[in-house]
Amino acid sequence: MEPGSVFGHNGVVPVPRAVGSALAGLVWALLRLAAPALAQINPHTALLEQAGWKALDAGQPEPAATAFRDALAEDPKNPRLHLGAAVAAYAQRRDDEAKTAIDRALALQPALPGARELLGRVLYRSGDLDGAIRVYSALVAGRPPTDPFAQLHDRWRREAELRDRMNVTVGSGFTIAFEGAADTDLAAQALASLERASARIGGLLGVFPLHPVPVVLYTGEQFRDITRAPQWAGGAFDGTIRIPMRGALADAAEFDRVLAHEYTHALVYDLAKRGVPTWLNEGLAAALERDRTPEPPPVAIPLGSLVESFGRFGGAEAQQAYVASAFAVQRLLDAHGGFTMTSLLRDLGDGADFATAFADRFQQPFAEFDSSLR
Repeated sequence: MEPGSVFGHNGVVPVPRAVGSALAGLVWALLRLAAPALAQINPHTALLEQAGWKALDAGQPEPAATAFRDALAEDPKNPRLHLGAAVAAYAQRRDDEAKTAIDRALALQPALPGARELLGRVLYRSGDLDGAIRVYSALVAGRPPTDPFAQLHDRWRREAELRDRMNVTVGSGFTIAFEGAADTDLAAQALASLERASARIGGLLGVFPLHPVPVVLYTGEQFRDITRAPQWAGGAFDGTIRIPMRGALADAAEFDRVLAHEYTHALVYDLAKRGVPTWLNEGLAAALERDRTPEPPPVAIPLGSLVESFGRFGGAEAQQAYVASAFAVQRLLDAHGGFTMTSLLRDLGDGADFATAFADRFQQPFAEFDSSLR
């Protein structure tokens, strides 16, 4: 996501690399449902399981993954341990691993509490909307409409109904979905804009998407309903670029900016589905929105405080966070170039520790770089 004018205060993209608020809520639900039965034959395994759930609750998926992996080595037929491993993998955006772990948990205990709730989310984030709906249709049968999972299921169904009404145009590296014939010109404009952004940004970073990037154009109401983005958000990326169309044809430059911002998130997602702090993800997207150099940030914000999603900020705070992040990233690009930035992202995607990878690629400790900005 990132701030904007025509498109809202700014468009923020949820490509969080740590446990965000939505996942934290899910983890709490899983803890309540799955964690009480910690008594096991092996006390050491029970301690590992407890440590894994505690790490997840603290937003630390990597040590959680290690704890569950060690516990499974001692008790490979324990479905709760497979579920814990699945939650840790989901938190790190390793969705294929998460699904495999959930499948194993359900094979051992088909009615395991929490497993199907997580499976639906994994399928949704992997792009299998129909599969997610099927899982939740069985899960929420008989639950009241106020149940959180029933509400999520209802929102997914509305998204699927909208998707099925949409037209699709295909270009070089993109598919653009839009609702009616009246939006055909806008879809063509979006496609041309994205292809220009791809050439410009790809040339700088030396990387292009591995697969066609899906793009959906929404009305403002549809965008808020589907994404649940903050009011100030001008776009979103969750594996799909999602853009509210309001005012797009009236301000082509702003439309180009938002599309380029979200396209950069798609590139980052291809390079590193985990491990990227929000300041780096959003700062790169903001710095590459157009050919420009960000002004010095009006407020000196420590980058260490901008690791998690900017969705928690109000509009003014978000604006400051974006400007500070873009300024920091522009400094790195100016000093080291786009290829070095791409190498850092690949390191993070491979599971490298951020501080270690940063120091290796930029030849400077991260703390020292952060301090130099202020």
